[in-house]
Amino acid sequence: MNETLNTLLKRRSIRNYLDKPVEKEKIDEILKAGTFAPTASGKQSPTIVCIENKDDLKLAEKINAEVMGNPSANPFYGAPIAILVLGDKDNANTVYDGTLVMGNLMNAAASLGLGSCWIHRAKETYEREDGKALLKKWGLNGNYIGIGYCVIGYTNDNALADGPARKDGYVHIIK
Repeated sequence: MNETLNTLLKRRSIRNYLDKPVEKEKIDEILKAGTFAPTASGKQSPTIVCIENKDDLKLAEKINAEVMGNPSANPFYGAPIAILVLGDKDNANTVYDGTLVMGNLMNAAASLGLGSCWIHRAKETYEREDGKALLKKWGLNGNYIGIGYCVIGYTNDNALADGPARKDGYVHIIK
């Protein structure tokens, strides 16, 4: 099987990360893959924010946990990096474009032997005043909507393990 298909078929959401930094070269490759996601009319409407700063990462995770209703939760699962995907609220295709970016980020991470997981609640996080303050701190002053976080890192789990069988009736072929 070709390498790309193998990655697509074996990538899984990982919820257990090692306290081990990810090499800059791998981060750069993952971010580049995100920028090559298809976007409506080629407008490249999403904005990608790679959160490596430990304090900012903790704050984003804290806000996310509060949004989920469990302030003591660890919604980033100990991942050393969270890649936030934002969309332009004025673009009708922003959620679709951002979703494709998220897919590229997760598949790129898997192709490099890293675990990843899509973390929700970015929309709610950056609607809050403390979330808006983070965006301002990062110099992001646009009209944004949070699409999601892609947490990445090394894991004890096998990021390319075989997953469950696909459900019956998943695909319909109309001839």
